[in-house]
Amino acid sequence: MSKKVVYVGKDLEAMSFAVNYHKWILEEFRPFLGRNLVEVGAGTGSFSEMLLAENPESLALVEPSGMFEFLEQNIGQLETTARVAYHNAIFSETAARLADRPDTIIYVNVLEHIEDDRAELEKVYETLAPGGHCLIFVPALMALYGAFDEKVGHFRRYTKKEVEEKGAAAGFRVVKSKYFDFAGIFPWYVKYKLLKSDSLGSGAVTAYDKFAVPVTKQFERFLPFPVGKNILTVLRKN
Repeated sequence: MSKKVVYVGKDLEAMSFAVNYHKWILEEFRPFLGRNLVEVGAGTGSFSEMLLAENPESLALVEPSGMFEFLEQNIGQLETTARVAYHNAIFSETAARLADRPDTIIYVNVLEHIEDDRAELEKVYETLAPGGHCLIFVPALMALYGAFDEKVGHFRRYTKKEVEEKGAAAGFRVVKSKYFDFAGIFPWYVKYKLLKSDSLGSGAVTAYDKFAVPVTKQFERFLPFPVGKNILTVLRKN
């Protein structure tokens, strides 16, 4: 698929209100976090702040869009003992300039924006220290692809098998892979497929985050679902 993407990130700023959602993702990732982290597509820093609370030795923040200015402002005002580096570029341009060899590279709602995701994962594998992890969170199911995905520059929504196969092709071993947020499928389908909305309002994000996420999280902890609105995958470099 080839298309020109002029998206600069503003439409995803509403996700900064999804505090419980991000905490849920981080809980799934926490056992695989190392000491030298890279967050690709850090946005305005809402997930970055949570990563810093895990007390890493270093955190490199990679953000090519117009949100970079806000990222520097938001994270720069935090007190932390971690070495924080900012890179206003894409990962393939940043990898060779990282001061610390990363043991963890994180993609939260980012890989779907990258046309050649296979080459991206190969670069991640090359950059990671041996035994390091690539932590991936992406939208699932092309049946849910709508006007919003198109507007914000998503090249695809994934299946779990697709993420696993692309990770394995890059040399990784899949250590964790699951569908995520089963309850979000129906409201997403209604809003973005049936009603053809192309906006992600902060009010709707906040309401879903406050009322639906805590309940869905408990259900999925004990009863994994065979599908979900997203996919969470952990890849290991041997």
